[in-house]
Amino acid sequence: MASIDQDAIPVSTGVSGLDHILDGGYAAQRSHLIEGRPGSGKTTLAMQFLLEGVRRGEPGLYITLSESRRELLNVAQRHGWSLDGIEICELVPPELSLDPTQQQSLVHSSDLELGETVRLAIAEIERAKPRRVVFDSLSEIRLLSEGSLRYRRQVHALRSYLLIQNATALLLDDLTAETDDLNLHSLSHAVIRLEQLAPLYGGERRRLRVIKMRGTAFRGGFHDYVIRRGGLTVFPRLVAADHVAEVPGEPCKTGSPELDDLLGGGLDRGTSTMLIGPSGVGKSTVALTCVTAAIARGEKVLMLSFDETSGVLSRRARGLAMPIDDAVASGAIQIEQIDPAEISPGELADLVQNAVEHRGVKVVVIDSLTGYHNAMPEENYLLLQMHELLTYLNQQGVISLLVLAQHGMIGAMGSNVDLTYLSDTILLFRTFEAEGRLRRALSVVKKRTGSHEDTIRELRIDSSGVRVGEPLNAFRGIMTGVPTYDGERSSLLAVRPADDRG
Repeated sequence: MASIDQDAIPVSTGVSGLDHILDGGYAAQRSHLIEGRPGSGKTTLAMQFLLEGVRRGEPGLYITLSESRRELLNVAQRHGWSLDGIEICELVPPELSLDPTQQQSLVHSSDLELGETVRLAIAEIERAKPRRVVFDSLSEIRLLSEGSLRYRRQVHALRSYLLIQNATALLLDDLTAETDDLNLHSLSHAVIRLEQLAPLYGGERRRLRVIKMRGTAFRGGFHDYVIRRGGLTVFPRLVAADHVAEVPGEPCKTGSPELDDLLGGGLDRGTSTMLIGPSGVGKSTVALTCVTAAIARGEKVLMLSFDETSGVLSRRARGLAMPIDDAVASGAIQIEQIDPAEISPGELADLVQNAVEHRGVKVVVIDSLTGYHNAMPEENYLLLQMHELLTYLNQQGVISLLVLAQHGMIGAMGSNVDLTYLSDTILLFRTFEAEGRLRRALSVVKKRTGSHEDTIRELRIDSSGVRVGEPLNAFRGIMTGVPTYDGERSSLLAVRPADDRG
C-alpha cells in the first residue's frame, strides 16, 4: 500500500494549462472520469497523461475496447509521439481484427460476458503493474451491462481494484447514451467534461469544465482548449484577482505634445484608453503614434490586429514617418494578426498574458474591439472577458489602447459593443466640414486618473505623422455626430497640398 503522505497528491496531467486548473494535476492513486462526445479529444488527452508518466519513469497501460492498437499508434504518429514504454491491451471482437499477425496480442471479448471483460482488464493490470492506466471506453461496458445497476457494479469493481493497486487512472466515456449517465460521477474522484462546439462560421471551438474534484480547489467554469500537432493545450480562464501587483501610475508621453496636453499629461500606466469614432477618422494612427513613443522609451509592445494584415500595418506606418520594421525585427513590437473565426477567447487572453509575463510587454493595442467581438460567441461573454483582461493588464501596469469603430461615417454614430464604462480614458474622434474640406476633430470625454482638457482640437494626419491643433473654440454639435465649426479659417491647421491625407 502507498504511504498516506503520497496518497492523492497531484500528479502532472501532461497537458499544458490543465495542471493549473486542477491545482497541480490529477490526484495520485485515484480514478478520474473524462467524458465527452466523439471528437472532443479524450484519446489525445489520455495519451498525454501516459506519455507524461513515461517521462517520469512511471509505467503506463492503455486498455482499449473501442480503438485498435494500430489506430492508437497512428494517432500518436500524427502528433509526433512514440508510445515506447506504454503497453496497449486490446479487448476487441475478433471480426474487428482479422490480421493473423496480431492474434496473439488480442483478447477476444465478443462472446464474453460483462464480468469476464472486466476480469480480463483487471488481470492485465495485475500483470503489467502500471502506475498510470487509461480505460477506453466505459461506453462498451455500458452496452454489455444492459442495465444501470449492473453497469455501476462493474465499474465500481474496476475502480476499487485500481485503488488497491495504487494506480492513477483515467476512465473515458464518450456519452453515447441517450441521456448523460450520472452513475459514475459519484464513483469518480474527479469528473472532467470536454465539449466541442460548432459555430455557424469558422473553426470548431473546444472547451472543458471540471465538474468535480474531491478535496481540491480547482478552477471552475469553462476553459478553452485546442488540439494541434503535439497534443492538447488548455487555456485556463483568466482571473484578474490572481495577478494583483503594485505598479507606478506616472503618465507616459504619447509622442504628440498637443495630445499630451489634451490628456492632461499623457497616458497613465495601468490604465485603458478607448479610441472611438467612425472608420477612417485616425484612431489606429493615433494608437500607432503612442506605440512609437513607447518604443522610444525602450518599452515592448503587443499589437493585436483584427482588421488589417501586418504587412499593411507596416506600410502605413512607413507612410506616416513612423517606421516600425526595425522594432518588429528586434522584438520590441510583437504584431499578432488575429483571425476571429479561428481563435477562441481563451487562447487570445493566454497570448496577451504570455506577452506580458514572459516578454515584459508594457503597451497592448487591440485594433479593433469590433474584431474582438466577432471572436466571441455572445456579447455578454465579451463584456466579462474584456473586464477580466483589462483589469489584469491594469494591475500589471500595462497601458491598454482599445480601438472601437462606430457604425456610420456621417451623422448619428453607434456600436454593437459598449465598453466605455470599462475604459479609464476615452478619446472621441469625429469628422467635420470646413470650407469645403473634410477635417477631423479629437476630444477627451473621460479620464478617471486625473484632469484633462475639455476642449476640442483638430487632428490632421499626413506624411509627417499626427498633428494636433489648438483648441477649436467655435465648435457646436460634436456629440450629434455632425459637428459644425463656425470659427475663423486661421484657427485650423494648414493643409500641405502634397501631403494631404485628410
